[in-house]
Amino acid sequence: MRFSVLFLFLISSAFHINVSSAQIADDFRKSCASIGNFTHNDIYYANLNRLFSQLSSDQDFNHGFYSMSFGQSPDQVNAIALCRGDQNVDVCRSCLNNTIDALRQTCPNNKGAIGWSEFCTLRYSNRQIYGVMETDPFDKLWRDDNLSTPSDADAFYQALSLLLKNLSSRAAARGNFKCAQGMSTVTPEKIFAIVQCTPDLSQQNCSACLEKAMADEKMRTYCYNKTGCRILQPSCNFRYEINDLGGSVDVNVESSPSAPSPEAVPSKGKGNSTTRIIIISTVASVLGILLLVLWVFLRKRKAEETFKTIEEMIKSESLQYHFATIRAATNNFSEQNKLGQGGFGVVYKGRLPNGQDVAVKRLSKRSKQGDKEFKNEVLLVAKLQHRNLVRLIGFGLKRKERLLIYEFVPNSSLDQFIFDQIKREQLDWERRYKIILDIARGLNYLHEESRVRIIHRDLKASNILLDEDMSAKIADFGTASGYMAPEYAMRGQFSEKSDVFSFGVLMLEIVSGERNNWGRNEEALLNNAWKNWTKGTASNLIDPILRNDSRTNQMTICIHLGLLCVQANVADRPTMGSVVHILTGNSTTLERPSQPPFLSSDTSSS
Repeated sequence: MRFSVLFLFLISSAFHINVSSAQIADDFRKSCASIGNFTHNDIYYANLNRLFSQLSSDQDFNHGFYSMSFGQSPDQVNAIALCRGDQNVDVCRSCLNNTIDALRQTCPNNKGAIGWSEFCTLRYSNRQIYGVMETDPFDKLWRDDNLSTPSDADAFYQALSLLLKNLSSRAAARGNFKCAQGMSTVTPEKIFAIVQCTPDLSQQNCSACLEKAMADEKMRTYCYNKTGCRILQPSCNFRYEINDLGGSVDVNVESSPSAPSPEAVPSKGKGNSTTRIIIISTVASVLGILLLVLWVFLRKRKAEETFKTIEEMIKSESLQYHFATIRAATNNFSEQNKLGQGGFGVVYKGRLPNGQDVAVKRLSKRSKQGDKEFKNEVLLVAKLQHRNLVRLIGFGLKRKERLLIYEFVPNSSLDQFIFDQIKREQLDWERRYKIILDIARGLNYLHEESRVRIIHRDLKASNILLDEDMSAKIADFGTASGYMAPEYAMRGQFSEKSDVFSFGVLMLEIVSGERNNWGRNEEALLNNAWKNWTKGTASNLIDPILRNDSRTNQMTICIHLGLLCVQANVADRPTMGSVVHILTGNSTTLERPSQPPFLSSDTSSS
């Protein structure tokens, strides 16, 4: 979408622009978008005011990046704000408040606008802008004063280009903070520069945005032979000066040092003095070489040890969403967006600024887990990719807040169907059998096929989600409180076979349509299943709405397999690989199950 530039202006007299200027406060440039107007009675106007109010009061600094949305289409307002990466929260907030005021005055009725100030950029629109790389409109500023030695302009330009290229690579590779600042001392004048992208861009898009900003035609037209210059684009920008920009310098691009010219050594004659100098020099050189070799060796070894850690850190940053973005996506965690609640937190439906629907789990604040440990767990789960697992999209952090962002699965959880007297009729045996097989395949992936071994520990009907095709996806890895195996419930011991036990209970629930309530009454599901099995009446366990189905033999096999999975002896339970093998029809010979745990002796077979 093109922006129509109504006027561009700048305060600082040190800079020159090539269009008519107007003097206003706070070194401000802007462009109003020609994408429609609103009136002060519009819903859009109300949403824009809500957005401005939220942005002004937001206490979450987020590296100076904010992404917000308010309202519903066609009156939805989407905004992205970015503060200069070397500035603190007070400077950032002050700049954003001033920019909001300036845009209110200069783009009073436009549904889209962008404002560039000294230390921040703010843009808003009625279309989706999150994750969208935009390089137009662009603006430029340069200092009127040229380099003191024009003959050095080419050398200065080459040093500047090298510095910006290095900073661009560094900024683009960063996940949640796409900014890099540095200096060069290649030329007589020091060059201080800062480059920055909005963190919602991918590494590739950030690089492409900065590459366009630093295109040779732009650089030579606006920045050549200038002591300072800025190129401003919606998604990225850069600035350089021959004076310190302030903030921290994290890159120093130096020229290769040339060999020092030899200095005359005062001599008191030849002989021992000269020999002594040669010996000392030789020993020092050899020692220096040895120390250098040792340093290189240790550094290489350390690099090899930490490479994976650095790589993991970058990946975890790329998964992190700003808390403000998630809060806006869930309409401030409103009750209307609430999908459900469990022992580990509340789940909300959300819509990200790019239009993607997600499920956001807001974990309870009882956890004492640190940020690093939480990120490591998230990164571990994010590696798991299987069609029968709910995909983790990202996470969010804010002090004690822990947020997990999952793909949105539209048909809720299995317990909402299988235990509902009306909805259960939607699950004929063909669908139920497919759900059982889906769960088995997902669990087998966690146990045997994924890059890291995962024990779920909380497998239950409420943690099985159903997509639009009623295919099953396992959710909530790594917690604990579901259908607990006896060795886990009583002694805290768990293994893959603990998950197998939970799967067996779940399979019996799917066949029968009844909840497992062992420990609460004598006719608990496992008790009932075992009694009927020993009496040869296993078909009594089948959900009555399925009993007219001709595939009762397949249902009986599932009951048999379920009882094998819930045997008291851990070693007797099958692996999930074996379960999948049986369910896919590759085995019809099943061993006789032994008694499940927690049952009274009068239910055991003779």
